Amino acid sequence: MQITKLGHCCLVLDIGNVKIITDPGSFTDAQNTLTGISILLITHEHTDHYHVESVTAIVKNNPDIDVVCNKSVAALIVKENIPCKVSVVGDGESVTLHGVLIEGFGVEHAKVYGDMPNVENTGYMVAGKFYFPGDNFQAPGKAVEVLALPVAGPWMKISDAVDFAKLIKAPKAFGVHDGMIVPSFRGFVAMMLKNFVPETEYTALADGESKEF
Repeated sequence: MQITKLGHCCLVLDIGNVKIITDPGSFTDAQNTLTGISILLITHEHTDHYHVESVTAIVKNNPDIDVVCNKSVAALIVKENIPCKVSVVGDGESVTLHGVLIEGFGVEHAKVYGDMPNVENTGYMVAGKFYFPGDNFQAPGKAVEVLALPVAGPWMKISDAVDFAKLIKAPKAFGVHDGMIVPSFRGFVAMMLKNFVPETEYTALADGESKEF
């Protein structure tokens, strides 16, 4: 599996001949011109994960794309009248598209500091090996080979990321949800993971960087 990090939580997963894009949010715009995408995966409705203009552009550029999301995001897609095929996959549900199994885990976004209302958040396991939790530290209850690890945000602290990496015990991980911090901080996170979770090979992917996992 080759993974390209466009930025924040927007990734392109290349699994054989199937390309999957995740959480096209407002922190990035490189996703708006991509073609050859088979599946669009969206964990929840916050604009740093679900940017209406980006979703519209991706669907326009990839008219046969399959969208996988939870029911809250699906309702927003209908509201915006975005013309696409949607598979609703929530907690405990799954779908196989283009030969790739996608499984859903979790029901709620982690509590954001303050009184911001909560939303539905679904973490997704892709192809039985890659886990993309969205904005929560929901463990999938099964082995994870590659973990997309959230490392910053108003709903977490860095020790939460370290503890989640310890819990999941994935052989490989890389940081996401870091669009709001300076890129040099990614190296600090990598140092912490190396020190506290040595069993996980952690990569600090730069925006635009690709790696085979």
